[in-house]
Amino acid sequence: MSLSDAVAHLSPHRWARANRLLIRKALAEFAHERLVTPEKDGDQYVVRSDDGLTRYTFTAVTRALDHWQIDADSITRHRDGGELPLAALDFFIELRQALDLSDEILPVYLEEISSTLSGTCYKLTKPQVPVAELLTSGFQAIETGMTEGHPCFVANNGRLGFGIHEYLSYAPETASPVRLVWLAAHRSRAAFTAGVGIEYESFLRDELGAETVERFRERLTDLGLDPADYLFIPVHPWQWWNKLAVTFAAEVARQHLVCLGEGDDEYLAQQSIRTFFNTSHPEKHYVKTALSVINMGFMRGLSAAYMEATPAINDWLAQLIENDPVLKATGLTIIRERAAVGYRHLEYERATDRYSPYRKMLAALWRESPVASLREGESLATMASLLHVDHEGRGFAAALIERSGLAPKEWLRRYLRAYYTPLLHSFYAYDLVFMPHGENVVLVLKDGAVERAVFKDIAEEIAVMDPDAVLPPTVERVRVDVPEDTKLLSIFTDVFDCFFRFLAAHLATEGVLEEDDFWRTVADVTREYQESMPELADKFRQYDMFAPEFALSCLNRLQLRNNQQMVDLADPAGALQLIGTLKNPIAGF
Repeated sequence: MSLSDAVAHLSPHRWARANRLLIRKALAEFAHERLVTPEKDGDQYVVRSDDGLTRYTFTAVTRALDHWQIDADSITRHRDGGELPLAALDFFIELRQALDLSDEILPVYLEEISSTLSGTCYKLTKPQVPVAELLTSGFQAIETGMTEGHPCFVANNGRLGFGIHEYLSYAPETASPVRLVWLAAHRSRAAFTAGVGIEYESFLRDELGAETVERFRERLTDLGLDPADYLFIPVHPWQWWNKLAVTFAAEVARQHLVCLGEGDDEYLAQQSIRTFFNTSHPEKHYVKTALSVINMGFMRGLSAAYMEATPAINDWLAQLIENDPVLKATGLTIIRERAAVGYRHLEYERATDRYSPYRKMLAALWRESPVASLREGESLATMASLLHVDHEGRGFAAALIERSGLAPKEWLRRYLRAYYTPLLHSFYAYDLVFMPHGENVVLVLKDGAVERAVFKDIAEEIAVMDPDAVLPPTVERVRVDVPEDTKLLSIFTDVFDCFFRFLAAHLATEGVLEEDDFWRTVADVTREYQESMPELADKFRQYDMFAPEFALSCLNRLQLRNNQQMVDLADPAGALQLIGTLKNPIAGF
């Protein structure tokens, strides 16, 4: 590729479109988080810059949960009586005080915004796939066909650390096949842990193939090293070239780490960017790797220390689901993280605390593929796809409903029973919460209807909020101390505000389902669950799903405050930015 070809997606008209789309999202989400207060001006709204001299005007519909649905094409920017082009970087500078962007954070945030805009320009070069066509596409075509990323975060594709050639090689939307780099790691500094019934040698042979394992072992013996002294670790190619080969130079020089070369299988990066799906053998495991790139408020590393308990936590949760008749009846499954390997750089460990990015540079885990569990006629789609809207303004969820032939309320009820009922039951029966956003859930579909849900990203994302819960020692890590009054935000914020808010708005806009009917259905499914579990009546009263309002927890405020580590991992609940309240959309039902 020539130097100029690498930036061919950055054309003036695509840049203008990307800026307009991003400013639309910024106005909508910042109004939702009460960072800006649009004023009514005739049939339009106005947002003013910090100095009051620049005006952004637009038309919008406001919906439940203070959701601002802004028409991107209606946005104009005026200053000194003249109209100016929309420019996202200017927008954040003009509103930096309203957004409370510090001198330190502002330029880094602008860099993330620039990267997000560049990604949008790239997506605008791709053939525009109508949702009708996506419906019949495979699991991975849907995965790479997503155009928005996280629905709440404005700077949601920062990926600070990727150069343009790396973006083109590793971003999920580019759908470039990737081969993982494999390292041999000396057992004195590395550990492999696995779930019940998994043994290192046979697991490795199944994942890599006997020939590749043999080739890698020969590489070690050629260097005069004993393969029995080493564990094999898959590595993101970016991490090898940019971090390990330099930052871990001592380990390479001393042969604590030996580069074995690339594996033979081809993988595809997923929406979460550092997790890979095996396209050569779709039934094989996903591989999740450490990636020292800043994306959406965190360095996306993987901790070697965390990896040790990962398979045990997954086995524990799988067993809990298996033994619970309510969860079993919803069809819920998890794709377990079956094995993990981590490498400890002892010198960096002595120099840092346990949350340091330097401790998260070399680890990997293997997660089951959902492909193997499919039955006749079933297909898969990331739940993020329910919020996907194509270039013609048609939503994937509406297309699924149409294909299913079900009444929209019935389609929604089936989806809610598969996805939302398990979240309610886990919360009320076990004080167990997930991080159930669109990227962490895979939906199993049949003829357009949701059959069941598959939850993923277990060990790093689940939490048990009961201080008295009896947990096996290996699972103790998932226990968190959360203030009573914020416990239910795990559903109100993560599900209602960060997912249903958008889904309800899309379906209403397309005329598929009125907003009231959407939330009435959510209320019906909530009540149906509660009535089926009279033994939990006290808990239902203590944590009231039908409370008139709940605290507004703001995600962008976290990122605007510290875009390199949004949350103090030692005290996740303490980091919440709670600003006023939202009316509970199911309270009236």
